[in-house]
Amino acid sequence: MDIIRATTTAGRAGAYYVRIQAMARKHQIPLDVEFDEHDTSCTKYVVAVDNFLPIATCRLYPLDEHSVMLGRIVVLQEYRHRGIGTRVVKEAEAWAKEMGFTKAVLESRDNKIPFYESMGYVVDFEQKIEGETFTCYRMEKSLA
Repeated sequence: MDIIRATTTAGRAGAYYVRIQAMARKHQIPLDVEFDEHDTSCTKYVVAVDNFLPIATCRLYPLDEHSVMLGRIVVLQEYRHRGIGTRVVKEAEAWAKEMGFTKAVLESRDNKIPFYESMGYVVDFEQKIEGETFTCYRMEKSLA
């Protein structure tokens, strides 16, 4: 298995494939909801690939000059609980740090909070986000 920084159309297609399979299909999320204003040609994506098959992804984009948003972090169902999500997030954090960001921010579903806490993220229960599909909470981590 490889973790890649998706800098090509093919790499971005891999990220989109994972999101369609793991989120749009599984949770019946319409494509115009799953793919939003943050999915642009400037957005960065990390993709885990097993042989040729994309199996996990994370999107990252700047919030401000110091903070980067990590989001749409998904692992295909049959590949979960193998440490792949952790590897994808760590690669996204490393890439963000190389680009000069000092803080990573994400919005975690309530049932995934312990996963992100295990990687050093701190939840802000005051920052509750009621989405169309999930309730999420803002979490942050220093990259310094």
